[in-house]
Amino acid sequence: MFKILKNFFDFCDAEDRKRFYSSIVFSLLQAMFEALKIPAIYVMAKALLDDNVTGKTCLTCLGIMLVSIIGAGSFKAKATMLQTEGGYNTCANKRMKLAEHLRYLPMGYYNENSLGRIMSVTTNTMQNLENVATRVVMIVCSGLLTTAVITVMILFFDRRIGLILLGGLAVFFLINSGLMKVSSGMAKQKLEKDSALVAKVIEYIQGIFEVRTFRLTGKRSKDLNTAIDENEHANSAMELKLIPFMTMQSFWLKAVGTVIVLTSILLHIDGSMDLLTTIIMIISSYLIYAQLDTAGNYSALLRTVDVSVHQAQEILETPQMDISGEDISPEHFTIKTEDIGFAYEKRKIIEGVTLEIPERTTTAIVGPSGGGKSTLTSLLSRFWDVDEGRVTLDGRDVRDYSMDSLMKNYSFVFQRVYLFEDTIANNIRFGQPDAPMEKVIEAAKKACCHDFIMQLPEGYDTVIGEGGASLSGGEKQRISIARAIMKDSPIIVLDEATANVDPENEADLMKAINALTKEKTIIMIAHRLKTVRGADQILVIDSGKIAERGTHEALMQENGIYRSFVDSRREAASWRL
Repeated sequence: MFKILKNFFDFCDAEDRKRFYSSIVFSLLQAMFEALKIPAIYVMAKALLDDNVTGKTCLTCLGIMLVSIIGAGSFKAKATMLQTEGGYNTCANKRMKLAEHLRYLPMGYYNENSLGRIMSVTTNTMQNLENVATRVVMIVCSGLLTTAVITVMILFFDRRIGLILLGGLAVFFLINSGLMKVSSGMAKQKLEKDSALVAKVIEYIQGIFEVRTFRLTGKRSKDLNTAIDENEHANSAMELKLIPFMTMQSFWLKAVGTVIVLTSILLHIDGSMDLLTTIIMIISSYLIYAQLDTAGNYSALLRTVDVSVHQAQEILETPQMDISGEDISPEHFTIKTEDIGFAYEKRKIIEGVTLEIPERTTTAIVGPSGGGKSTLTSLLSRFWDVDEGRVTLDGRDVRDYSMDSLMKNYSFVFQRVYLFEDTIANNIRFGQPDAPMEKVIEAAKKACCHDFIMQLPEGYDTVIGEGGASLSGGEKQRISIARAIMKDSPIIVLDEATANVDPENEADLMKAINALTKEKTIIMIAHRLKTVRGADQILVIDSGKIAERGTHEALMQENGIYRSFVDSRREAASWRL
């Protein structure tokens, strides 16, 4: 229990840890004021037994009780406020740190770890800490401190009853350790099922079009329902396994209270305890364990807190790419690779690739599916770090650049576009949040999306759904190109940028891309012949290696992969209905 509390406090930032430590001090003061009820009872009981109840006695008793109530209430309010602030601030700060940490993890991390798990940690796990941890830490600390203070006070009144209390506490913590042990495995399983459920919900929603198209609603619903049932079972199983220990804890504390009552009476009968002390002991037996009983039951949730902290810490401790390079502003934008290699999960994807992309030229990358085209562009722009060799920009290893200074030089237009749930204007100015509206409209016109934007209900102020769900594929693609135009980076990476564009808009969009890429270093993954043939150089990637390289005319003279690629496109284009 104490180790888990320490782990949680260590997880907190310094300022929030200070809040929690201060709250513990206030909880201790609260416990001391709570314990003043016993002297108040003592004063009144003594006066009753001495048949000497006076106004002064009543006022003294009332005064002590008021001090106890007001003091305990004030310090409890202060402790609660500090713990609440500490809990919410910790979770808010850790969410920000998780987001910043995820930003600089290698892209391979997102393949090894499901989106569901990452989302579960950043949402469910942090919410557990936000809502559960603060309450649990407060109740457990308060219960332990109040019990400790009252036990010390009882030892002052009668050492024999105090020893019974200490023995009762020892057995209580023994039972509680069993509860914590069971809770440990169950809490981990519960959070794993939470992650699995989130993953299935995301998969079902993202794939709803395919699910309905291929009439898989029953099967996919069954998978989702199975995840829901397993999550329900994990939560129910945890509660059912913990109930016996929680019952034993409560029963034991009440049993110890009963033993205190009986022992006090027996000690009074044999004359070794006066009547006043006996009465105080009997009354105290109902006060001693009240808060500890609640703390014991809540302590089962400490394991959930511990596992939640571990899951968040696991992400934060995942090694980032080295982003601590220099803030470099390159003068030239020539990209080179020197015998680079890259493997993913022990499978070699890129091997022995050496190339040069001169600045202000266009390089088209083609090849069969799975050949390594996307991986190569990811290495060139440092989405991943190479395992062998090196990638340079303006003669400097890309790992010498700080990540932010490197990314300033790249703009990306992917085939799969992601737009944020925000206005169209803000999506276009994403890289320049302070850009004036005139620049946004200018970029939209170049990307051939101004006309359709003006037809929307609120024009540029129209809020689009998450991921751009309310727009067509071609519309999202054009907004993505407008966003790249706004960033105006010297290096443009295009991954099938015209793939989702309507045929009637393709000519205009090609003009927009030409405007975007003018005087820029262009790297494009392309399958359309029109896009490829004008490139300054074409790289044919097959099985992670450069199988062919040259201009369109030169490669057409060879009877290789590229010529087969062109011939197949021409044959497909000749089909008519």
